[in-house]
Amino acid sequence: MNTSPTLPAEDLSASVLVSKRNAALKNFTELSGRTLLALLFLLSGLGKLGAYNATAAYMASVGVPGALLPAVIAIEVLGALAIIFGWKTHVVATLLAGFSVLTALTFHNNFADQIQMIMFWKNISIAGAFLLLVVHGAGPVSIDARSAK
Repeated sequence: MNTSPTLPAEDLSASVLVSKRNAALKNFTELSGRTLLALLFLLSGLGKLGAYNATAAYMASVGVPGALLPAVIAIEVLGALAIIFGWKTHVVATLLAGFSVLTALTFHNNFADQIQMIMFWKNISIAGAFLLLVVHGAGPVSIDARSAK
Protein backbone atom coordinates (compact mmCIF):
# COMPACT_ATOMS: atom_id res chain seq x y z
CA MET A 1 0.00 0.00 0.00
CA ASN A 2 1.40 3.38 -1.04
CA THR A 3 0.77 6.05 1.61
CA SER A 4 2.68 8.88 -0.06
CA PRO A 5 0.52 11.79 -1.09
CA THR A 6 0.00 12.22 -4.78
CA LEU A 7 -0.11 15.63 -6.35
CA PRO A 8 -2.39 16.54 -9.18
CA ALA A 9 -0.58 17.08 -12.49
CA GLU A 10 -1.00 20.87 -12.30
CA ASP A 11 0.59 20.97 -8.81
CA LEU A 12 3.50 18.86 -10.03
CA SER A 13 4.15 21.17 -12.96
CA ALA A 14 3.92 24.21 -10.66
CA SER A 15 6.45 22.58 -8.35
CA VAL A 16 8.79 21.89 -11.26
CA LEU A 17 8.39 25.49 -12.45
CA VAL A 18 9.25 26.85 -8.98
CA SER A 19 12.31 24.59 -8.83
CA LYS A 20 13.49 25.81 -12.24
CA ARG A 21 12.99 29.45 -11.21
CA ASN A 22 14.91 28.85 -7.97
CA ALA A 23 17.75 27.23 -9.90
CA ALA A 24 17.86 30.12 -12.38
CA LEU A 25 17.88 32.65 -9.53
CA LYS A 26 20.68 30.75 -7.80
CA ASN A 27 22.73 30.64 -11.00
CA PHE A 28 22.22 34.36 -11.64
CA THR A 29 23.08 35.20 -8.03
CA GLU A 30 26.29 33.14 -8.07
CA LEU A 31 27.43 34.73 -11.32
CA SER A 32 26.52 38.21 -10.07
CA GLY A 33 28.35 37.64 -6.78
CA ARG A 34 31.51 36.46 -8.53
CA THR A 35 31.37 39.39 -10.93
CA LEU A 36 30.84 42.01 -8.23
CA LEU A 37 33.67 40.56 -6.14
CA ALA A 38 36.05 40.41 -9.10
CA LEU A 39 35.20 43.86 -10.50
CA LEU A 40 37.11 45.49 -7.65
CA PHE A 41 40.27 43.68 -8.74
CA LEU A 42 39.69 44.19 -12.45
CA LEU A 43 39.18 47.94 -12.07
CA SER A 44 42.07 48.23 -9.63
CA GLY A 45 44.46 46.42 -11.96
CA LEU A 46 43.41 48.49 -14.95
CA GLY A 47 43.69 51.66 -12.86
CA LYS A 48 47.27 50.75 -11.98
CA LEU A 49 48.07 50.67 -15.69
CA GLY A 50 46.84 54.25 -16.01
CA ALA A 51 48.83 55.41 -12.97
CA TYR A 52 51.78 53.09 -13.32
CA ASN A 53 54.56 55.38 -12.05
CA ALA A 54 52.51 56.72 -9.13
CA THR A 55 51.55 53.19 -8.09
CA ALA A 56 55.16 51.98 -8.30
CA ALA A 57 56.24 54.94 -6.15
CA TYR A 58 53.52 54.21 -3.58
CA MET A 59 54.57 50.56 -3.42
CA ALA A 60 58.20 51.60 -2.92
CA SER A 61 57.17 54.01 -0.14
CA VAL A 62 56.00 51.05 1.98
CA GLY A 63 58.98 48.86 1.10
CA VAL A 64 57.53 46.85 -1.78
CA PRO A 65 59.73 46.96 -4.91
CA GLY A 66 58.02 48.74 -7.79
CA ALA A 67 59.40 45.99 -10.03
CA LEU A 68 56.59 43.78 -8.66
CA LEU A 69 53.93 46.03 -10.15
CA PRO A 70 53.53 44.04 -13.42
CA ALA A 71 52.91 40.90 -11.36
CA VAL A 72 50.38 42.74 -9.19
CA ILE A 73 48.53 44.01 -12.27
CA ALA A 74 48.51 40.52 -13.79
CA ILE A 75 47.20 38.97 -10.56
CA GLU A 76 44.42 41.54 -10.31
CA VAL A 77 43.32 41.60 -13.95
CA LEU A 78 43.77 37.93 -14.85
CA GLY A 79 42.56 36.75 -11.45
CA ALA A 80 39.43 38.87 -11.76
CA LEU A 81 38.67 37.54 -15.23
CA ALA A 82 39.19 33.96 -14.05
CA ILE A 83 36.74 34.50 -11.17
CA ILE A 84 34.15 36.18 -13.40
CA PHE A 85 34.27 33.34 -15.92
CA GLY A 86 34.59 30.67 -13.25
CA TRP A 87 37.87 29.24 -14.52
CA LYS A 88 40.07 27.33 -12.04
CA THR A 89 38.00 29.00 -9.33
CA HIS A 90 39.34 27.05 -6.35
CA VAL A 91 42.98 27.85 -7.17
CA VAL A 92 42.44 31.46 -8.24
CA ALA A 93 40.20 32.24 -5.27
CA THR A 94 42.86 30.82 -2.93
CA LEU A 95 45.51 33.04 -4.52
CA LEU A 96 43.31 36.13 -4.40
CA ALA A 97 42.39 35.47 -0.76
CA GLY A 98 46.08 35.36 0.09
CA PHE A 99 46.74 38.45 -2.04
CA SER A 100 43.97 40.31 -0.17
CA VAL A 101 45.38 39.41 3.25
CA LEU A 102 48.92 40.28 2.18
CA THR A 103 47.72 43.62 0.80
CA ALA A 104 45.87 44.38 4.03
CA LEU A 105 48.92 43.61 6.15
CA THR A 106 51.31 45.54 3.90
CA PHE A 107 49.38 48.65 2.91
CA HIS A 108 46.62 49.11 5.50
CA ASN A 109 48.27 48.40 8.85
CA ASN A 110 48.02 51.87 10.43
CA PHE A 111 45.06 51.30 12.77
CA ALA A 112 45.46 54.79 14.24
CA ASP A 113 44.01 56.02 10.91
CA GLN A 114 40.36 54.99 10.80
CA ILE A 115 40.31 54.91 6.99
CA GLN A 116 43.28 52.54 6.94
CA MET A 117 41.63 50.33 9.54
CA ILE A 118 38.46 50.18 7.43
CA MET A 119 40.54 49.35 4.34
CA PHE A 120 42.29 46.61 6.32
CA TRP A 121 39.01 44.98 7.33
CA LYS A 122 37.60 45.43 3.82
CA ASN A 123 40.51 43.41 2.45
CA ILE A 124 40.10 40.76 5.15
CA SER A 125 36.36 40.54 4.32
CA ILE A 126 37.16 40.14 0.63
CA ALA A 127 39.54 37.32 1.54
CA GLY A 128 36.61 35.70 3.36
CA ALA A 129 34.46 35.94 0.25
CA PHE A 130 37.20 34.29 -1.80
CA LEU A 131 37.45 31.51 0.77
CA LEU A 132 33.74 30.85 0.26
CA LEU A 133 34.49 30.42 -3.45
CA VAL A 134 37.32 28.04 -2.56
CA VAL A 135 34.88 25.85 -0.64
CA HIS A 136 31.77 26.13 -2.84
CA GLY A 137 33.24 26.71 -6.28
CA ALA A 138 31.91 28.93 -9.03
CA GLY A 139 28.57 27.22 -9.52
CA PRO A 140 26.91 25.86 -12.64
CA VAL A 141 27.36 29.00 -14.78
CA SER A 142 31.13 28.71 -15.10
CA ILE A 143 33.91 27.27 -17.19
CA ASP A 144 34.68 24.94 -14.27
CA ALA A 145 31.16 23.45 -14.44
CA ARG A 146 31.33 23.06 -18.22
CA SER A 147 34.73 21.38 -17.97
CA ALA A 148 33.40 18.93 -15.38
CA LYS A 149 30.71 17.63 -17.76
